[in-house]
Amino acid sequence: MANDSENKEGAGDSKLEKDGAMKSLVQVESLIQLALMLPVATVVGWLIGVGLDKWLHQHWIYIPGLILGATAGFVEIFRVILAHSKE
Repeated sequence: MANDSENKEGAGDSKLEKDGAMKSLVQVESLIQLALMLPVATVVGWLIGVGLDKWLHQHWIYIPGLILGATAGFVEIFRVILAHSKE
């Protein structure tokens, strides 16, 4: 009988450990997302600028594309950081 109660308590501890591990994995995923956000946003902005350059027969639009992409990356990084700081 005592063994059954010990097993139930052990299962509860295991569930808490799994919940803690899941929260840790979610936080790690968010940090990986932060690491990729700025370079990906910058490259996407640059590609849009290059596409507009070719379409409009210009040679300078990629620069504002780079700037807008980097700005979008920073804004998203700050949004994620603020969301984590509230938790």
